[in-house]
Amino acid sequence: MWFIREGIMGFRKGQKVEIFKKSTDDGWESFMDAYVGTHGIITDPDTAINDSDALVEVSLVGKGTFRFPQDCLRCIDA
Repeated sequence: MWFIREGIMGFRKGQKVEIFKKSTDDGWESFMDAYVGTHGIITDPDTAINDSDALVEVSLVGKGTFRFPQDCLRCIDA
């Protein structure tokens, strides 16, 4: 189950997501630009903290596993 909190979605492990835009977060690095439009699966949603500023670990199909800011991710499954 996911929920909206202050405009940011809470993610769950195993959820399918898309990197749909560049992030405005300081955690965004220039190499991440290449992953915009890529789909992946949440591997570590950091639910213990549930901090909207926390980076979320995403395994990208055929690319590897990276930590992304939450504002660049959107759910592609319900």
